[in-house]
Amino acid sequence: MEIEGRKDGLSQPLLFLLLLLGIGFVAKNQSIIIASAVLIILRVVGADEKIFSTISGKGINWGVTIITIAVLAPIATGEIGFKDLISSMKSPYAWIALISGMAVAIIAKNGLTLLENDPHITTALVLGTVIAVAVFKGVAVGPLIGAGIAYLAMKLYEMIV
Repeated sequence: MEIEGRKDGLSQPLLFLLLLLGIGFVAKNQSIIIASAVLIILRVVGADEKIFSTISGKGINWGVTIITIAVLAPIATGEIGFKDLISSMKSPYAWIALISGMAVAIIAKNGLTLLENDPHITTALVLGTVIAVAVFKGVAVGPLIGAGIAYLAMKLYEMIV
């Protein structure tokens, strides 16, 4: 059995994906199951060399775009309009949400910088995301915001040390 990443037999990446698929089934987490299964299929049929680099390079942007479409869909359907926006701004919770949204976007921007400059950090972030999704029923938006939080924590650590 080859464990170095070659495609003949059960390679390390395939074993890792199978482990994640098993974790997904045990945790009954549809996102992990689907993601692992799709990646396993792409790897087994040999489409991974062409597709994985594109997914790795652009996948986060695609995911952010899909999430943004989902968030904006109620505006497009007319469920949320200017009247709702204006009335919500009268609530202190809306202002907290507005500021939180801005903070998260800025933190995530720093996360992208960290991932671009220190790609080895990605491994720990992915592991943390998988654990949170599989075990704690989290949502897999973690690597980007996790990288942003890690960036802030690293800067704080540098200031202290």
